[in-house]
Amino acid sequence: MAQPRKPPAGPGLWRGFLHGLGWTARKSLKWGTVSAIWGVIAFTLAAAWYGSDLPDVDKAFNATRKPTITLLAADGAVLARRGDVYGRLTRLEQLPESLPAAVLATEDRRFYSHFGIDIIGLGRAMAANVQAGRVVQGGSTITQQVAKNLFLNPERTIKRKFQELLLALWLEHKFSKAQILTIYLNRVYLGSGTFGVDAAARKYFDRPVAEISTYQAAMLAGLLKAPSRYNPISSPARARARTAQVLKNMVAAGALSVEDAKRAAAQQNVLREMHKTGGGRYFVDWVLEQVPGYVNPGGRDLVVQTTLDAGLQNLAEGETAKILGAVGKKKGIGQAALVMMTPGGAVRALIGGRSYAKSQFNRATQAGRQPGSAFKPFVYLAGLESGLAPDSVLVDEPVSIGTWHPANFNRRYQGPVRLSDALARSINTVAVKVGERAGRKNVIKAARRLGLTGNFKAHPSLSLGVAEVRLLDLTAAYAPFANGGAGVWAYGITEIRDAEENVLYRRDGSGPGRVVAGVHVRAINEMLSGAVSTGTGRAAAINRPQAGKTGTSQNFRDAWFVGYTADLVTGVWMGNDDGRPMNKVTGGGAPAKLWRNVMAPAHVGLPLRALPWQLPGQSPDSPSTIAGNKGSGFWTNLFATISGGGKTQEFNSHPDGG
Repeated sequence: MAQPRKPPAGPGLWRGFLHGLGWTARKSLKWGTVSAIWGVIAFTLAAAWYGSDLPDVDKAFNATRKPTITLLAADGAVLARRGDVYGRLTRLEQLPESLPAAVLATEDRRFYSHFGIDIIGLGRAMAANVQAGRVVQGGSTITQQVAKNLFLNPERTIKRKFQELLLALWLEHKFSKAQILTIYLNRVYLGSGTFGVDAAARKYFDRPVAEISTYQAAMLAGLLKAPSRYNPISSPARARARTAQVLKNMVAAGALSVEDAKRAAAQQNVLREMHKTGGGRYFVDWVLEQVPGYVNPGGRDLVVQTTLDAGLQNLAEGETAKILGAVGKKKGIGQAALVMMTPGGAVRALIGGRSYAKSQFNRATQAGRQPGSAFKPFVYLAGLESGLAPDSVLVDEPVSIGTWHPANFNRRYQGPVRLSDALARSINTVAVKVGERAGRKNVIKAARRLGLTGNFKAHPSLSLGVAEVRLLDLTAAYAPFANGGAGVWAYGITEIRDAEENVLYRRDGSGPGRVVAGVHVRAINEMLSGAVSTGTGRAAAINRPQAGKTGTSQNFRDAWFVGYTADLVTGVWMGNDDGRPMNKVTGGGAPAKLWRNVMAPAHVGLPLRALPWQLPGQSPDSPSTIAGNKGSGFWTNLFATISGGGKTQEFNSHPDGG
């Protein structure tokens, strides 16, 4: 049976379809309108909430900066700069065309078409980040970066980002595109403490920004992504690779032809020749810590004239690295420190550790370590002040003080021995006897008078150097023996000026005055000269009048050599940060050798000078007696030798005791 035919779709069906479609459109429009209204309300509320504590934009445009502190070496060469460096304010039309072109091609190609927020860029960045599962792109415009750099902190919060958007809209309303780009180029951070393209051009290329080449412009633009990572001074290879990418960006943006990009890429040798004054970074840190104690910088730039000798610093760093590289691993020496100063206390070289890059802890100025026998000169000084003399004889024998039984390094005893020989050979038992005779409190007073500030306790072991001291202080405490008895304060600053060359501070040579009588200076010099010529410090001999003392703490944890000539005083320490014992390293070993390797070339060209009150032409180990010359007759008989004979007694050679 035939089925009835369906009537063809007529106008009524189309009207129904269109009616339904219209209903859907009206509903969508309704809800879209509602959503838009709520979106506007939400944005308004958010703007009111986050905009309530926006920074004062007028003050932000006059934002302060950290003052620049420029440190000069002793010869006037720039040693270091710290603080924020701003170049000259430069208008957009004063810049080479390649610089803003490189910046826009790399940072914000739609800068002149967006309203402060690049919707296309944001969408592209969001898609890339979602695909990568992490943040790999940013969608900030130059306007947003100006808002962030000028007005906000770098924290990553919703509040900060929303405020950034509000300020970007305000900047676009308030300023022209050219003005915004000018602000950006004059205030953006470009590494090495430089802010603005002119400061960076002068820092990296030694020329004003108006004179830079296309390649240099691309290099500056490349720094914007990560100033530290692409710094051409510290990371030249990364900087070149980044610059090559910027040149490609300029070609892609139509700002540069392929041929021009190739010509620019051929000009890679564009960095300024940096003046090398040696590392000295531990010294720089030490000096910078002191500057606020002399002047209040406020907002002023400062120029600090220091005492550092660039040549001696380079020498000390090179020799320290050489000896640690040669024997450090074999001998278990993890760290070394060195201080070189004049007899007046001016620090010429300072090494605070094996590698500043790996550890900024300054072992020369901050670490307290046991000096061992390097402390004995102060014990013997107290003994001399109590009436002993270099030729006084004490017996090297087993000693017991209560339950304490000190012993010599080699466990052997020499019997009767002169003080001068006992100090030269670092005999522990005699040092203890000298300390006991002088009185422990007097030993502490002598040490403090010469500048040591350790936590000294009046225990019998005091005489063997168990109280911790700093290398800087110990080296300075030897200086009075080199200068004739005047106390010194180690210093690294001679003058501080402001940017207008006004002198704000100038060292006038002040010090604690005389701390050692001349008669005792001569005695200590003769005894410590013997320590180098016939005693434990023979590895430090440099064939000129000199004196010094080795030191080794218990279980070879610390090894020292501190010595001096009439021109320089140098202290060396070696050990490990964790106190781990070294492999039988004594002060007469690697430290004495490093001292010699630094001090010998440091004296090249200097005339031979006797130590204070040493007879002209007298060899360092010539014995003489000063007993009985403490009165006024000493000064008229200063250069008379009371006893000229008597060869020093030879003992079996052994490492430094302590």
